[in-house]
Amino acid sequence: MYKIALNFEDGVTRFIDVAPDETVADAAYRQGINIPIDCRDGACGTCKCQAESGRYDLGDEYIEEALSEDEAARGFVLACQMRLQSDCVIRVPASSKVCNTSKSSFEARISAVKQLSESAIALSVKGESLTKLAFLPGQYVNLQVPGSDQTRSYSFSSLPKDGEVSFLIRNVPGGLMSSYLTGQAAQGDVLNMDGPLGSFYLREIKRPLLMLAGGTGLAPFTAMLEQIEEQAAEHPVHLIYGVSHDFDLVEVDKLEAFAARIPNFSYRACVSSPDSSYPNKGYVTHHLDPHYLNDGDVDVYLCGPPPMVESVSAYLREKAITPANFYYEKFTPSLP
Repeated sequence: MYKIALNFEDGVTRFIDVAPDETVADAAYRQGINIPIDCRDGACGTCKCQAESGRYDLGDEYIEEALSEDEAARGFVLACQMRLQSDCVIRVPASSKVCNTSKSSFEARISAVKQLSESAIALSVKGESLTKLAFLPGQYVNLQVPGSDQTRSYSFSSLPKDGEVSFLIRNVPGGLMSSYLTGQAAQGDVLNMDGPLGSFYLREIKRPLLMLAGGTGLAPFTAMLEQIEEQAAEHPVHLIYGVSHDFDLVEVDKLEAFAARIPNFSYRACVSSPDSSYPNKGYVTHHLDPHYLNDGDVDVYLCGPPPMVESVSAYLREKAITPANFYYEKFTPSLP
C-alpha cells in the first residue's frame, strides 16, 4: 500500500492510501474524496493533476487530447489512469470543498513550552489524535488560542513522532497566543488545531537546495531537515538563517546537530543589527555566495517576513539569476 498527498488549490492537504493495482481516482473516491472526473477512461482530461514527486505508471490507454506527450513529460498525470509505484505528491487543480473534503481537526495537550529568547517560544504538543497526523514538512496548522475563538497559524518545526509535534513561535508582545504561552500555558493544557495547510513544503530533491530563513521562519526548515536526514539526499543543502538581534538567534544547536549528521548540509547564521557581537553581520542577501546559487540550477526555499522575500527577489533579479524553482512563505505577526 502506498501513500499519496493530495494538495488542493486552497492549501488543504489530504493523505490517502493507494493499492498498487488501484488508480489514484478510485482510491480517492473510496476514501470519500471526489477528485473532478468525467470519463474514467483517459479520454476527457477532467482529472488532470500534476505530480510533484514519486514514481508512477500512466499506462497507454489515455488519448493525446486528454494528456499530451509534452504534458506527461512535465509531470502532468490523469488521476483515472495513474497507478503508484512509490509514495507520491500531486497537486489537484480544484478546491478541497469542490472535492468534498476539508482540513482535519485535532486535539492535543501541551507537552512542553519554553521561552527560548525575548522573541521566540518553543511549543510541543502531544495526543492520541496526532498519531494519525500526516503533513508535508513546511506546512502549517491553525492553532486555536485557548479561551477564545481565534486561531493563529504556525509551521511545524518537527516531523510527528510518537504522537508529538513541535512549533517555533514568534513572541509578539501583547499578542493573544504569545500572552497565553508566556503567562498561562501549562503542561497538559488542551489545544485544538486544524490542517495541515499550505503550499510551502519540501518537494522531491532533484538539484541543490538553498534555504533562506528569517527569524522564526526557521521552523519549517528544521522539519524539512528531519526529512532530508531520513531520505539521505544526495544533493547539497545550504541554509542561511537571518535575524535582527543577537537574542533572536535560537536553535543554532539544532542546526549544528543537523550539520554533524547530514554530510551534505551546511548553514550560516547572520544578524542584521549593527550592534551585534555575532561574527556574521548583515542581511541574508549579504551571505548569498554565488556558488550556492549554482548558476540558477538550484531550488530556493524562503520563509520570512515580506521585506525579506522582496529583498531576495530583487537580489536575484539584480544578479540575473533565475532559480529552477523559488518557493516562499511570507508571514506577518498578528498584532494586538
